[in-house]
Amino acid sequence: MTPAAAPPGRTAGGSEQPRDAAVQAFLDHLRDERGLSVHTVSAYGRDLDRLRAGFTGGWEDLDPAVLRRIAAGLARAGRNPRSIQRFLSAARSFGRWAVREGLLESSPAAALRGPRPRRPLPRALDVDQASSAMLQPSERTLDRRDRAMLELLYSSGLRLSELTGLDLGHLDLAGGLVRVLGKGRRERTVPVGRMAGAALRDWLAVRPEWAGAAEPALFVSRRGRRLGNRAVQRRLALAGQRAGLGERLHPHRLRHAFASHLLESSGDLRAVQELLGHADLATTQIYTHLDFQHLAQVYDGAHPRARRKTQGNAGAQSGD
Repeated sequence: MTPAAAPPGRTAGGSEQPRDAAVQAFLDHLRDERGLSVHTVSAYGRDLDRLRAGFTGGWEDLDPAVLRRIAAGLARAGRNPRSIQRFLSAARSFGRWAVREGLLESSPAAALRGPRPRRPLPRALDVDQASSAMLQPSERTLDRRDRAMLELLYSSGLRLSELTGLDLGHLDLAGGLVRVLGKGRRERTVPVGRMAGAALRDWLAVRPEWAGAAEPALFVSRRGRRLGNRAVQRRLALAGQRAGLGERLHPHRLRHAFASHLLESSGDLRAVQELLGHADLATTQIYTHLDFQHLAQVYDGAHPRARRKTQGNAGAQSGD
């Protein structure tokens, strides 16, 4: 099979050349049919351009040995395990699609697994730290907006992109709910806590000072435009400094705190999975490491062989 020319892609060396037609068709499928973001499709494109540049002939000439050779080359070049995993994941996704489209009889990447990267956990905030990061009520419009963002992130466990993508119509303060568009355009509805609801009402009261009637975004800048991810990150970092946390406060730390604190109180992993919008329970589990002291307290208070004896019982059983 000799693919026809397609829109340009960028080779591993960085030079422009016509992108393989099958790769381009797969990327179009990801964008138009699966609804993946521009950034995700671009990442797939870079990995598949690298794959196509790694062997000669048609796609039918691609086999597991070739894939292993390319992956080994990435490792020798100093690529981290996560990058190699992503490359092989792109190859597997493309292979499944190519089989369905009749371009391949079987996927050469189906059985290949790359090195397992360590999944670093965000450094946890305890309840007191999370509370101290929340801004106190203020008359300043900027503070009202920032407080509403902080409270909503911690209250509902939102991703950064989910927060900045919110429109006014996604918020139901009367019902205490917010509708979120997550990864893969999966929609979910999550609760809004009492403190977050109060902070949002406070922000909405002054939002018209910055935003025109035609602006749908919930959170806007001084210029009245939708607030971007970088701006939110800067504002959270400043809030963390003011609270004296000692380490940078970023949206994912608040999402992690939301998940950890909710799990500590409820023990319901499935509920936390739904609230976080994870398709796979295994993804949720990285958020759920509990403080050992908390576990020890639960054990001491619940296990029949660990419960502390009352003074009377202790004396009776010791024979004193």
